[in-house]
Amino acid sequence: MIREIIVNRHFMYRRCEIILAIFAALLIMYGMSAKDTRAAAAGVEPSAAAPAELSTEIPDIEGLAFERQVGFSYARGIDIFCYEGGYKLFDVHGSARYLLIPEGKEVPDGLAADIRIIRGPVDHVYMAATAVMALVRASGGLSAVRFSSLQEDGWYVEEAAELMRSGDILYAGKYSAPDFELLISQGCDLAVESTMILHSPKIQEMLEHLGIPVFIDRSSYEEHPLGRAEWVRVYGALFGDESAADSFFEEQEQVLADLADYGNTGKTVAFFYISSDGSAIVRRSSDSIPKMIALAGGVYALSDIPAASETSHSSFSMTMEEFYAEAVDADYLIYNSSIDSPVTTMEELFEKSSLLKNFKAVREGNVWCADRYLYQATDITGQLIRDFHTMLTGGEEEDMMFLKKVK
Repeated sequence: MIREIIVNRHFMYRRCEIILAIFAALLIMYGMSAKDTRAAAAGVEPSAAAPAELSTEIPDIEGLAFERQVGFSYARGIDIFCYEGGYKLFDVHGSARYLLIPEGKEVPDGLAADIRIIRGPVDHVYMAATAVMALVRASGGLSAVRFSSLQEDGWYVEEAAELMRSGDILYAGKYSAPDFELLISQGCDLAVESTMILHSPKIQEMLEHLGIPVFIDRSSYEEHPLGRAEWVRVYGALFGDESAADSFFEEQEQVLADLADYGNTGKTVAFFYISSDGSAIVRRSSDSIPKMIALAGGVYALSDIPAASETSHSSFSMTMEEFYAEAVDADYLIYNSSIDSPVTTMEELFEKSSLLKNFKAVREGNVWCADRYLYQATDITGQLIRDFHTMLTGGEEEDMMFLKKVK
């Protein structure tokens, strides 16, 4: 019975692949570039590569003269407005607005009640959003971080681990159980949190009650893979170096530009890991990984997995039988070791599930393992896209940063 279901579903997927191939050909026929076609496959509008239109509604703050608005090419979840005297307003869509008050300056009169105050200079930050640390490093703002929600051995950002070893960054407890006494005694001036803090509202309330503003990072909700990396501009403006952040992000853009002339390879890729209960944990089609695979010239093999929403996780659990039906004919398998332990040999992979022996990618030797550093490397998204492209086009492993061949 299971075999019949698998065969029927496989036949259905082959028909879908043919339809998609015809669709791609029509897109090219009617003028879409290879880059635009890959962007469409990734669920990313081609226009997302163009600078976002600046807001026509400049927030009016009494006593402050507007100077400029920070321009973003890919990020759509935030606006930054700069005013004379060094004042900066950060409008995090779906969250809150924050006004950075320069050192020695006063809070403007008549400020809107929904605007939260951050007093500069910001140099004693509690970094509870661990995936943001790489963006802070890239912005030149690492010296502003004084507290961490990870222990030293939890960091793959080596500079953060080194600063903890030297005592320049102190462990201040998990985001859900911070060391309030340490934060207050050491003069914490800002807590940077992920949206996980929304599951611990009393913690956020306590931090704010103690005079520590809470900045909630929503970079993970960006639709374009480079949108999240572009939040480096946010931390450059908040407590880093704007010019350094701009220069760094331009390098990431260039990586994607270098791939613009390559068409879709048609190669299918499954990105997964096996949980302790034997389930296959895959990424939803709306997640950044499937989009990066598409931008690199590949096809995500699990494209019919339901998309993520504000209330669902970017990962999805399925039985190995379901995973077999979806991915048995995938050209490439990538094992996600950012959550699970890395696999270096086929024998280690088969220990996860013997069913994997029957997969096409296994038979053809196209199994790769993603580095554990992946989830903290939010700053170098471009390099991961390039790694995927190198894999899909038979490039050299030594040229890759995140992927290792499973022998």
